[in-house]
Amino acid sequence: MDQETKRGLTLIAPPFLYAVALMAGPLLAIVVFSFWTQDYLTVDRTLTLANYREAFTDPIYRAIMLRSLWISGLVTLITVLLAFPVAYFVSFHVQPSKKSLWLFLITIPFWTSYLLRIFLWKVILGFNGVLNSVLAYVNVPLEALGNATGILWMQEGLSAPLYSASAVVLTLSHAFAPFAILPIFVALEKIDRSLLEAARDLGETAVTAFIRVTLPLAAPGVVAALLIVFIPTVGDYVTPAQVGGPGGLMIANMIQTQFLGLNNAPMGATLAVIAMLIVTVIALATVWLARRLSGVR
Repeated sequence: MDQETKRGLTLIAPPFLYAVALMAGPLLAIVVFSFWTQDYLTVDRTLTLANYREAFTDPIYRAIMLRSLWISGLVTLITVLLAFPVAYFVSFHVQPSKKSLWLFLITIPFWTSYLLRIFLWKVILGFNGVLNSVLAYVNVPLEALGNATGILWMQEGLSAPLYSASAVVLTLSHAFAPFAILPIFVALEKIDRSLLEAARDLGETAVTAFIRVTLPLAAPGVVAALLIVFIPTVGDYVTPAQVGGPGGLMIANMIQTQFLGLNNAPMGATLAVIAMLIVTVIALATVWLARRLSGVR
């Protein structure tokens, strides 16, 4: 190495090692803890796979993990599908001088506390909340609406969609919408408009030009949005705890229960490791599939 390279490595080494220690240290501790066992206050440091066997064989843990993946996948799908038209409109149909204003409006939810937004959804989705009040006021046919949406309705009126998996999906979709819009918008902004003009000149319609030109070029932004939404929602704790109820709890809530409620930190660490591995595999598979579909090797 030349002198300049050595000087650069010397400068970045301390913060790099510090960052690695902050990230790798806790992760390593969680992994090591997952191979131990605990009997209330006594931790047995004998290495064992008992926690992993229990985690994979206990139907409760399997059900909660599958529910977490299902809710996160549904949130990701809904969020990205709703975010793409917004990002497309801002990128292609808003005047350049007004795009900053639109981005400003999109990021307004970041101005308020995440917990406050969850409480607002509790007000909206509660039994006497805004949604039920409006539907009751306009005299919606309750049984037909319940059958169409899969939400249970009471004979006297609406039963609250709060404290259910549906409430978790709705709240998370709203909370992570800006995270999906922004990367898709950036990808759309990088598309050379002359490519679309060339496609139209070669006989493509607006729809086929979108499918064959715009969508493939926007794929990196879509993949980024998928990962940005999916990864944190799998481990979200606050939203299921506040609006999920017994049927909407996710793996993070079970991990918290193991650590604090049941005083079984090794099992909590095991569930955390399994969740991280599953999310890693899904994320890598998504990136690989996107690269295959886009023709990148």
